[in-house]
Amino acid sequence: MKLPEPAHRPTMYFIGVTTGQSSIMKLFPLWAEALGLNDAVIKGIDIAIHADPATYVECVEFIKRDPLSLGALVTTHKIDLYHAARDVFDAFDPYAESFEEVSSISKRGGRLIGHAKDPITSGLAMEAFIPKGHWAAGGEAFLMGAGGSALAIASWLTDPARGGDVPSRIVVSNRSEPRLRSAEKLLGRIDTNVRFEYELCPEPADNDAALARLAPGSLVVNATGLGKDRPGSPLTDAAAFPEGGLVWELNYRGELDFMHQANRQKAARGLRVEDGWIYFLHGWTQVIAEVFDLEMTPERFAACERIAMSQRK
Repeated sequence: MKLPEPAHRPTMYFIGVTTGQSSIMKLFPLWAEALGLNDAVIKGIDIAIHADPATYVECVEFIKRDPLSLGALVTTHKIDLYHAARDVFDAFDPYAESFEEVSSISKRGGRLIGHAKDPITSGLAMEAFIPKGHWAAGGEAFLMGAGGSALAIASWLTDPARGGDVPSRIVVSNRSEPRLRSAEKLLGRIDTNVRFEYELCPEPADNDAALARLAPGSLVVNATGLGKDRPGSPLTDAAAFPEGGLVWELNYRGELDFMHQANRQKAARGLRVEDGWIYFLHGWTQVIAEVFDLEMTPERFAACERIAMSQRK
């Protein structure tokens, strides 16, 4: 990791793995103008996956002490950064404390605040493509990956405000057992009647087997990061998606192998396939609003969405 120089203009950071490849680098100046943040800039900070804890501490301390460094969006490193640098923060929002992750860093009154925005942003994205009442037919949810995005999705799917419009079962899989057990502990804090199951799936064929046990109409999510920062898919090409299922590829860039697998079965199995574009838009606009202390009204989001669509290839 190479830290940037001290900021000379109001600066927001993108803490990720391959930040220079993200569409946000082209979108942010256009959004900043539309939102009246004309002097603001964005800079990327690339950190290797599962870096040394001292790296996260150094990064967060830099933002905290630099006056014009106003905050950051964190991706990929949300859980590792929380555990490594939690003592650097002055406060966390309830989601950050509950799920032990940070996706947004901001400052208020000289205090450094950590937020977990994914339960909000994933919900906004799912509302855009999961029909109301979809779960009445008994569909389940299969979340491949046990990181922050999967925890957030599970939280929204089981929100008490949704009443009975919830999956009949949620299955979470992961390649490594420690992260899977951590997810089980954190999701165990949710007060819900929805049954959770946890599958250790070190190989794609293991996910194939779990997929085959899903009910028709189930939601299948790639929350692993595979297909974006790392090559591949959590499934093999032999995997069969559930009839009438909803398929969500959280990535919007990269090879998107998982999404291509689903699209090849889309017509035959009646699938609805979504990428992570709307999730990306909500994720960034919510954090930008937090960092620059502005309200992300529907009108402002619509303006940002129009700009983003005009730039999307």
